[in-house]
Amino acid sequence: MSVDALGNIYNFLKISDSIATAGQPMEAQFSAIRDSGYQVVVNLALPESSNALPQEQEIVENQGMQYVHIPVIWENPTLEDIEHFFSTMDANADKNVFVHCAANMRVSAFMYLHRRLNEGISEEEAKQTLDQIWVPNETWQKFMEEVIEHYQ
Repeated sequence: MSVDALGNIYNFLKISDSIATAGQPMEAQFSAIRDSGYQVVVNLALPESSNALPQEQEIVENQGMQYVHIPVIWENPTLEDIEHFFSTMDANADKNVFVHCAANMRVSAFMYLHRRLNEGISEEEAKQTLDQIWVPNETWQKFMEEVIEHYQ
């Protein structure tokens, strides 16, 4: 299957040759994710999210992919969350990684931070992909500023 099949996933966005992001995939879409070459699925949504798949880990692992769950509370993202995300991305830097949450909003903010702080991407370029998904609200804007300050 091609990347076009992934375009049907809510808010799908290909960041690079090895990283893509999206909102919550449906169960059947995980085979398209695998067929598109992704080896690791990182989920930042809460198990209680309205569109969450209760057996997502099992679904992903049955497709032969690795599954990492970092549940990020929408109203309260933490430094521990971003550190866990950074270490997961670093540990899988040699793999194709598909990162999702409920709507790709948590993910787009985390990817913005990862790209700026760990990949040396310019603020302008990192913001372009963030802006394709959403303009972070006050909580997330403050969180992103705190993370940047913490790592600089």
